[in-house]
Amino acid sequence: MTTVAVVGGGCAGVLATRELLSNTDSRVVLIEPDEPGGGLAYGAARPWHLLNSRAGAMSADPRDPGHFARWAECSADDFRPRLEYGRYLRAVFSDISGRSGTRLTVRRSRAAGLSATGVVLADGREVRADHVVAATGNPAPAQPAACPDHPDYVADPWAKGAIEAIPSDVPVLLIGAGLTAIDVALTLTEGDRDAPITAVSRRGQLPLTHTAVAAPPVGPVLDDCMTLRDVVRAVRAEAARAGDWRAVVDGLRPYLDELWTAFTPDEQDAFLRHLARPWECHRHRMAPSVGARVATLREEGRLEVRAGGVRSMSAPPAGGLLVELEAGVQWFGAVVNCAGPGRLPGAAGSFVGGLLDAGQARVGPHGLGLDIDASGRLVAADGRVQGDRWLIGPLRRGAKWETTAVPEIRAQAHNLTIPVG
Repeated sequence: MTTVAVVGGGCAGVLATRELLSNTDSRVVLIEPDEPGGGLAYGAARPWHLLNSRAGAMSADPRDPGHFARWAECSADDFRPRLEYGRYLRAVFSDISGRSGTRLTVRRSRAAGLSATGVVLADGREVRADHVVAATGNPAPAQPAACPDHPDYVADPWAKGAIEAIPSDVPVLLIGAGLTAIDVALTLTEGDRDAPITAVSRRGQLPLTHTAVAAPPVGPVLDDCMTLRDVVRAVRAEAARAGDWRAVVDGLRPYLDELWTAFTPDEQDAFLRHLARPWECHRHRMAPSVGARVATLREEGRLEVRAGGVRSMSAPPAGGLLVELEAGVQWFGAVVNCAGPGRLPGAAGSFVGGLLDAGQARVGPHGLGLDIDASGRLVAADGRVQGDRWLIGPLRRGAKWETTAVPEIRAQAHNLTIPVG
């Protein structure tokens, strides 16, 4: 019987474990130091943090799209709390664990690296496995070049208690204006905070907002598109015809990986420089109630969004940080990094960094993730495809594009083609 080790017990790890136990006769060893099913996205959320996808898109079962909505007893159009989705993943894991008996083993440990015969744990022991699925989530957060080693600089907003420790009477700077910044702003304003919050990013663009009810997806006609410029032109034309750009963005989603891999490296670079941020704002949208809350905070002057960058930071003796922005130098009682995932190899965690150091993996295109073949198998530093080592989740980005959301990760888990021996 084949043994598969799954490294990581967040969303990707749970979905991979479920698929392997449901569709193969393999034994599975899940390696995760914490309770499976939490992960960064759902384990560290607060009650006011909502999913940015509708319940109808969040099923763990690719054959049963309504599974999560039924479990949560809600409409497919609802935007549910992320904490609730974490409970759902734990329930999914508990169900498959109960039905799999001795075929599933959970090792509550951290993976330190790979050996010729399996996974090496942090305590030096080894989990022997015929195949390994790496499901370790995003790279570490990107750190601004000017970031200081200072108690009032929060390098990781998801660290336990980091945001709650910020006093309510000091102005706060958020570096970044994406969904992480929105989550932090919601947490900071959940209590009696009166001090202002400023979010700064290169473009000063916040994520856009979902409609209450989803329009049917509209796929743009891409048959004659040969270049990135052609695709952009076709998408804009279809959005003008459709009347709601959201339907076109959603209709484009199934084709994104095919488009991404068809672009030349120069076109991919151009997309990352000029179009990635506008695309993210349109693609990864806020729930309607979150969008309304953010609009109110801005109207009340409690949240300001600025375009530009952080030029420098310094620490005055009295505490806080002096930050040089494009408009000048300003004092903040705390600065929170909300810049999103960094690039490899610098942002690699200990496990992924170990793979890179050992030549068992190599950095993928543009440093966004690890390199893989068309099936999702890791490519070593010497260019050899690792036939028994697989990758799913956000670290496929670069080789693929649309690989961070539950529907795509669910499909990756379902499509693992691990041979049964």
